[in-house]
Amino acid sequence: MGIHDGHREKMRQRFLKGGLDSFADHEALELLLYYAIPRRDTNPIAHALMERYGSLSAVLTAPVEDLQKVEGIGESAAILLKLAPQLYRKAKLSDAEQETVLSSVERVGAYLLERFAGEKNEVVYQLCLDRKGRLLACKKLGEGGIASADLDVRRLVENAILTGASAVILSHNHPSGVALPSQDDYAATDRAKTALNVVGVALTDHIIVADGDFVSMADSGYLTD
Repeated sequence: MGIHDGHREKMRQRFLKGGLDSFADHEALELLLYYAIPRRDTNPIAHALMERYGSLSAVLTAPVEDLQKVEGIGESAAILLKLAPQLYRKAKLSDAEQETVLSSVERVGAYLLERFAGEKNEVVYQLCLDRKGRLLACKKLGEGGIASADLDVRRLVENAILTGASAVILSHNHPSGVALPSQDDYAATDRAKTALNVVGVALTDHIIVADGDFVSMADSGYLTD
């Protein structure tokens, strides 16, 4: 038995009996890192991560490349740290989409705030809805840098047709700005509306998300005709 095996087993049993509620943030990281770093004391590594990033959420959203700058964190450990929260988020979104009815701007906004959580770059999403507002699919249309993402109009139309959508809501984020549409956003909205009209699908909104807030272009008076 290695020098750290006894401590590791106590930590595992503590988690199995009571979950993570009684764990300090660095202890939760220490436990997670057991499964990527089998033969090293992960306690000082966990402390180093917390010191570098300042919070547990910042550790779990840090880039893989930057995580590897912390002594003791190799590629496998960095990927595990990145994977854990994204796996939970994916499962949560998947469950939500099973019976998600986006029948109001508030519901759409709440859904999109969850969808865009943690995004560092600008991303474009397409929500495909049936006649009752039930979410049929959420499709990523594109991802750009920190300032821009192109709108793929052909994929937009294909997604609407393949999902049998009656309506589409576009959304993208402004990672480094405010949730207000730009002239490029208005132009992209017009292109999308025209293309969807050809196949008989309505573009009912284009929502911009930024810094925990969102703006509905439909609510602002656009897309009303």
